[in-house]
Amino acid sequence: MTTTWVNGADEAGYGADNLPFGVFSPSGGGPRVGVRVGDHVLDLAGVLGDPEFTAGSLNPFMARGATAWRATHAKVAGTLARESGRPMAEPHLFPLDEVRLHAPFDVADYVDFYCSLEHASNVGRIFRPNDDPIKANWRHLPVAYHGRSGTVVPSGTDIVRPEGQRGSTEDKGPVFGPSTRLDVEAELGFVVGTPTSLGRAVPVEDFAEHVFGVVVVNDWSARDIQGWESAPLGPFLGKSFATSISPWVVPLDALAAARVAGREQDPEPLPYLRRVADWGLDIAVELRMNGEVVSRPPYASMYWTPDQMLAHLTSNGASLRTGDLYASGTISGPSPGQRGSLLELTWGGAEPLTLADGSTRTFLRDGDTVTIAASARGMGGGTITLGEVTGTVRPTSHQGV
Repeated sequence: MTTTWVNGADEAGYGADNLPFGVFSPSGGGPRVGVRVGDHVLDLAGVLGDPEFTAGSLNPFMARGATAWRATHAKVAGTLARESGRPMAEPHLFPLDEVRLHAPFDVADYVDFYCSLEHASNVGRIFRPNDDPIKANWRHLPVAYHGRSGTVVPSGTDIVRPEGQRGSTEDKGPVFGPSTRLDVEAELGFVVGTPTSLGRAVPVEDFAEHVFGVVVVNDWSARDIQGWESAPLGPFLGKSFATSISPWVVPLDALAAARVAGREQDPEPLPYLRRVADWGLDIAVELRMNGEVVSRPPYASMYWTPDQMLAHLTSNGASLRTGDLYASGTISGPSPGQRGSLLELTWGGAEPLTLADGSTRTFLRDGDTVTIAASARGMGGGTITLGEVTGTVRPTSHQGV
C-alpha cells in the first residue's frame, strides 16, 4: 500500500505510516527537528511553524504531551499522503545525504531492564551452571539497574575499549587494564515525553500517555569488568562507558500494527503490574558484525512488556522527566540464532563464532563494527523501519588509534 507521494519512501520503510522524529542540521543551518521520509528529512519547523521544532532537541516537543504528539503525527502523515500536500511540504524536504544527524533528544535519566526470559536463563546457565538460572524474584518484577545518562551516545559514535578492574586468571587478585571481553546487547529503548511529579506512580494503563516513542539500543558491556564488580551490587563501570542509540525515535502510534498480546506470565504479577492492554511488540531485530548478520532476536518473545517496565520504574514514586530513557535489556529468543549478545552466541567464549571471512570471535576486537537494526509491520500493510544503531570499537585511548 502506498502511504506517501515521496518516491521510494514506502519501499525504504520510511513512509507516512512511520515518520520517526530526529534532529538534523541542513547545510549552513543549525539543528532543528524533522521526520524521516524515505531518503529525505522533512523540516517540521518549515511545514508546521511550531517553535519547538527549531530546537536542537526533541525535548521541548515531547514535553507538550501525548495529545500534541498524536495531532502532529496525524497532520504530517496526512500532508505526505495527499497530493494536495505536496506544494506545502516538498520545499522542506532535505536529502538525507546532505544533512547532519544529531542525538535526537537530551537524555535525562537512563534505566536498563533485564526482560528477556531466554537471555536471563542463558546468562544464569553460563555463570551459575549448578544453580537455578533464574533468581527467585525474576518472574515477579522486571529487574533493572540505573545507568549513566551522560554516556548515552548517538549512532556512529566510536566506542573506546574501556579499562577497569577485572579478576586475574591466576587468582592473584584483580588487575587493571583494557577489557578483554567487550560485548554488545541488542535492545529497544523507550523514550519518555510526559513527566510526572515526585511521589506519583504511573499505572500500566497510562503507558502511552508518557512514552513518546522507541529507539534501537546497543548496551555495550565489558563482561570481565562487570563480572568482577557485580558482587554484591549490580553493573557499574562494566556498563557505564557507553550506550548507543539510533538517530530516529519511532512514535508509538507508528507501531500500532506491531502490537501483540504480551507473553503469558506465570505466576500472575502483582496487581500494579497486571496488563490491561496489548503492549507486546512484534519487532524483528538484526544484529550484524562487520556487515554480517550473526543473530535475529525477536522482540515479541520478551517476558516483561514496556508498560510493565514503566509501572515498575515509578512504583516507588520515582518521578519521570522529559527525555528519560529506559531500555528492554538484551533481546534473545529460544533458538541459538536468536541470541542478542556475544556472551550468549559464544556461550561465554567457550564456543567461538565463525564469521564469513573465516575469522572467529568470542568477544569484540578493536576495529569491529556492530550494527543493530529493527523493523516491524506498519499500519499501511508494509514494513516500517525503526532505523539502525552502529558503533566501531577503537583501542583503549592510551594505546593510540
